[in-house]
Amino acid sequence: MPITSAMLRVAEQHPERLAIAGEGRALAYGELIEQSRRTFAVIDALHADRADGPARPAPAPETGDIPISAISVDSAFAAARFVASLAGYRAVSATIDPRWPLEHRVGVVLATGIGVIVSDSADLAAALAERGWGGTILTLDEFEDRERRARPAPPPAERPGDEAFLLLFSSGTTSRPKAFLKTRRQYRENVAVSSAHLEPLPGVATLAPGPVSYSLTLYAVIECLASGGSVHVADAFDPFAVASRVRDAGITRVVAVPAVVQALADAARRDPEAFARLELVVTGGANLPAAIREGLARVLPRVRLISYYGAAEIGFIGDSRDGDGTAISVYPGIGASVRDASGRELPAGEAGTLWIRAAACSDGYLAGTTDEVLRGADGWATVHDQARFVDGRLQLLGRAGDMVVTGGHKVSLPEVERAFAGAPGLAAAVAVALPHDALGSVVALVVEPDGDATPDREALAALAAERLAPQFVPRRWYALNQLPRTVGGKVRRGETAERVADGTAVRL
Repeated sequence: MPITSAMLRVAEQHPERLAIAGEGRALAYGELIEQSRRTFAVIDALHADRADGPARPAPAPETGDIPISAISVDSAFAAARFVASLAGYRAVSATIDPRWPLEHRVGVVLATGIGVIVSDSADLAAALAERGWGGTILTLDEFEDRERRARPAPPPAERPGDEAFLLLFSSGTTSRPKAFLKTRRQYRENVAVSSAHLEPLPGVATLAPGPVSYSLTLYAVIECLASGGSVHVADAFDPFAVASRVRDAGITRVVAVPAVVQALADAARRDPEAFARLELVVTGGANLPAAIREGLARVLPRVRLISYYGAAEIGFIGDSRDGDGTAISVYPGIGASVRDASGRELPAGEAGTLWIRAAACSDGYLAGTTDEVLRGADGWATVHDQARFVDGRLQLLGRAGDMVVTGGHKVSLPEVERAFAGAPGLAAAVAVALPHDALGSVVALVVEPDGDATPDREALAALAAERLAPQFVPRRWYALNQLPRTVGGKVRRGETAERVADGTAVRL
């Protein structure tokens, strides 16, 4: 089902149905369609104003010369309605995280040819001007003022399937972001998969807290609108306000990263009645510790938890409905192959690089942002996740950088971490590789204490000996009061290793 067609149908049949809500603002479907006419009118005029300028940004050739517009603000509601409003027009939209380093934000704008930006970041405007960028940047207040005064454009309409409409980014926290496009057909294919397995049903109220620049949240917004549901967004997850919001908004479905699921369970312990209507929690974007699943089940036993696996570039691949989310049942219609460095397919039980064939997969990265190849000539794609097949299910081992060799043994760092899930006194743990003259590298564990707890090195070592093969047991132990994390809650392994190297982490 084309996304815009679904929005138009609901706007005609149920114009009062809530489409997007967040931070004291809301739009019903009928209002969203009318708002989109003003949003596009402003965007179209801003691009036209610069059409003949000598420094006019040229959109990346992969867009087919469709102008690119971006929003980079803290307001999840503003970002969500921006993307939704442009979905039914000849336009490519992007969400840029305002918390990215300035050099990354400037870099993606210049490399992709973004021509219009809505941003409240004065540093971004100044840096782009210094680099001679010829586009237009407006604050959110300025943009919304123009919307109020604009003459509405024609109504949105269904667009061709091969037309690009979203510009997404693979990173931005510690490495240079890689950009890629999604066509409307690719997103329709993705919606078809998620609709079959993750239940974004018509009329369902979904809470998706977190920045819309994060692909998990952005996709939740789009899948809800494509299915005629209502999406409730939030600039950040507030564990003290979530109970009242879930209760008052009639939330039955939550889409969030595992760290938020943990906070959700904590909130439910304080006020379980507020979550009486909650039926389903969908999580992704990071490893799901079994302790989080078990904790949610204890406090909300009727709520189902689905941990999905996918990649923004490729789409949904499969999910896990038990355990720690690392044993994945691949969805029907999705091809999965584990291969060695030469491209040879490996037998079950052997670890290698995971390749996926999916109709929702992007064509490739934008040449202006990287020379890395996403899809091979055979149509299969990889983001360099490591995996193996065990008993017919896909067992995830992390990214290529998560696999290390110590003393001749290949070790998956995420597997080391999972051995410490639920350990007393630990809020989180991350395994890193440290250089070693004799062994090449050794595994170290860096833990984040739970509150005022003091990690017990001997107890951790005993747990490791009980749960891990000898080559997986950490040789060194460290503690940090707070592990470095991305906006989405993932622990930054590379930065953690740097904290060990510079002496910030305390040796246990």
